[in-house]
Amino acid sequence: MNLFRKKSIASILALSESKDSSLKKSLGAFDLTMLGIGCMIGTGIFVLTGVAAAKHAGPALVLSFLIAGVACALAALCYAEFASTVPAAGSVYTYSYATFGEFIAWVLGWDLLLEYGFAASLVASGWSGYFQGLLEGFGIHIPTVISSAYNPAKGTFIDAPAIIITLLLTFLLSRGVKESARFNSILVIIKIAVVLLFIAVGIGYVKPHNWTPFMPYGFTGVAAGAATAFLTYIGFDAVSTAAEEVKNPQRDVPIGILASLAVCTVLYITVSAVLTGIVPYNQLDVKNPVAYALQYIHQDWVAGFISLGAIIGITTVLIVLLYGQTRLFYAISRDGLLPKVLSSVNRKTQTPTFSNWLTGIIVSVFAGMMPIDKLADLTNIGTLFAFITVSIGILVLRKTQPNLRRGFKVPFVPWVPLFSIITCGYLLLQLSSIAWIGFGVWFAIGLVIYFTYGYRHSELERHSTIQDAHTEESRSA
Repeated sequence: MNLFRKKSIASILALSESKDSSLKKSLGAFDLTMLGIGCMIGTGIFVLTGVAAAKHAGPALVLSFLIAGVACALAALCYAEFASTVPAAGSVYTYSYATFGEFIAWVLGWDLLLEYGFAASLVASGWSGYFQGLLEGFGIHIPTVISSAYNPAKGTFIDAPAIIITLLLTFLLSRGVKESARFNSILVIIKIAVVLLFIAVGIGYVKPHNWTPFMPYGFTGVAAGAATAFLTYIGFDAVSTAAEEVKNPQRDVPIGILASLAVCTVLYITVSAVLTGIVPYNQLDVKNPVAYALQYIHQDWVAGFISLGAIIGITTVLIVLLYGQTRLFYAISRDGLLPKVLSSVNRKTQTPTFSNWLTGIIVSVFAGMMPIDKLADLTNIGTLFAFITVSIGILVLRKTQPNLRRGFKVPFVPWVPLFSIITCGYLLLQLSSIAWIGFGVWFAIGLVIYFTYGYRHSELERHSTIQDAHTEESRSA
């Protein structure tokens, strides 16, 4: 069995440009930047900042976001080179197919399906919580039985708001990528304005003594906070999944990746400093830390805007996660490793309709019916593995194909990829044993699917069989 057969970059590019199979090319650098910010600014600022400060880093949360941002920046440079060289759907899955071969590509593709799927389910659940909180402010209460995931002890059986928002956004994505990107950009601009409002109001209430002790849990806590913060940075990875739908991917994809990461890192560090300066870090273990901080200083009217901004912010995160999941299904299916129906494209909207609705239904089921906890680490473990693989891939391609046309080149090779591998590897070691066990189970399921279906239906296997048949006929003649 040839587990490490590779797709040539030329064949990947030819397929992505094919009029019969390619997606509509309608995105530019601004769309991609908004896509990245849409995914990165949301749950991280409005939810995870409080938990990470209270349980891990304290006021040193600014260092946690800085470390995570630097680690992501190193990986982002590697992503930018790959995305400008191989501008096709599938992100690290597609890059791995050209660099390491089919089996590693499948492992990474399966890994990313875990990352995007469960992250989307978690975000949908978080959206439901904020939405219900906003309704309660107007005296509207959703019946308990449909307010949250299955938990008989609390009298809840299904999270109806999470299901509804997931299916509504799935419908939006099925209408076309340009329409979805335009809607996302509007929400992102509103979201950034809300975050800047919090900074502008909150900075006047910062008390420097709240930053002492600065590192209450030591550097171990800062590192754990950085590992948690990684969940907030997966947006630039989602940007690379859109490469096949970009008008000028060699130029625009690197800009979208690096610009969105830079904007989000600055906002995360600033918000963390203001947040821990307003409220003592040990009081921030709440679900809505930003709104809580404004209530703490009796700025309730601003807190209301922040709650609305959180709903908008989390909506854009969910849009991008659902989008990234569907493009992964599309890329893997197009290569034959999953059923072909997942890569069928609607002629009118030029979107993979079946993948859109399959993703929406799966995510809505998990978000609506299952009480999910500790899945942040599962999402992070998938992200970190992907980052490490891309960084190694840059080193491999620079050696094996030094003359390959690259729209963007990582500076200071091999040092940047090596530092990316080291920092991401260190953060991997900070994740919980539950994350490693869960990842192992998911990996085992993926192996079963690949060896029972994927390997035999692979497009490379089909072409190899046809070539062998022609060779045998020639010999017989």
